[in-house]
Amino acid sequence: MATRSRRPATRTARWDLPYTGFVSFLRSPTCPDLDRLDADIAVLGVPSDEGSPWKPGARFAPRKIRELSVQFAGRGSVDGQRGYYDIAEDRRYLDHERINRRLVDCGDSDIVYTNVRRTFDNITRDVGRILAAGALPVVIGGDHAITYPVVRAYRHRLHVVHFDAHMDYRPFVHGVQWANGNPIRNVARLATVGSIVQVGIRSLRTRQADVQDSRARGNDIVTVPDYRRRGAARILERLPAGEPVYVSIDIDVLDLPLVPGCASAEVNGLSYDELREALVAVARHAEVVGFDLVEVNPMLDVASENTSLVAAQLIMEFLGRVVEHPHYRRRRRRPTTGRRRR
Repeated sequence: MATRSRRPATRTARWDLPYTGFVSFLRSPTCPDLDRLDADIAVLGVPSDEGSPWKPGARFAPRKIRELSVQFAGRGSVDGQRGYYDIAEDRRYLDHERINRRLVDCGDSDIVYTNVRRTFDNITRDVGRILAAGALPVVIGGDHAITYPVVRAYRHRLHVVHFDAHMDYRPFVHGVQWANGNPIRNVARLATVGSIVQVGIRSLRTRQADVQDSRARGNDIVTVPDYRRRGAARILERLPAGEPVYVSIDIDVLDLPLVPGCASAEVNGLSYDELREALVAVARHAEVVGFDLVEVNPMLDVASENTSLVAAQLIMEFLGRVVEHPHYRRRRRRPTTGRRRR
């Protein structure tokens, strides 16, 4: 009588198409309990848009950007690699972080609607826990007001690079202090914040008084023509070598046709390549200790959800460069990976 083989069955790996499975950023493992966080990079959603004076909807961006990010998650079970390949540079990024589960999604801060102070306290608490765990916060907004409670969580000196079409330096009038027109004025008041560089400013709604106030504080303003004349060097000259940097990216720094899902989009913005070039330069120049991306509004986007897709790709590409900085690698005893093939 024939006997049945006892050999273990070969497990067939999942194909993991983008429209299957649970949704987290880049299909990363999740850690909703920040007191148990063990990671190098922590994605945190902040779905708040109570600071928007125009069209609401940015509160839906963290969920939508996560959903669109799965297109870049790759099918690691097929080729054994979980990061991404940059064909222009002929090298890989984020393989170490994803293969070793060092990139996690921590879910969203608790948003208490109609109570902005409580919401902001929750954001600061959550970012503080991420920092206490030794992880790099990657924050997905929400409107731009959320940058202030994020930066408030840092206890060490840092510098800020702010990409935006707008100054976000509005004075506090009629009791309005926590809106998306105020965050950089709020950040500038923090004792931990050194230099601030504001890149991409161009809106015809820019107030001359806000420009004067920002410059009086010592901030540097880089308009789109400024950037195109001198490139990324125009940004780096105000960032002291060896000191940490926080980066805030308002999606409207990009040109209006690129970001239909943004309530504050403006003409004559940066191209994707120009923004990517600037972010790569900052990541190479300084250790980036955290960043946010804000003002994506899925309710306004086109059917193909291009704005959320662009946002997901920006986060992924910037993060891929951030983790290559020598200070980042030394802090985490991270091996050199993704080298250019010879």
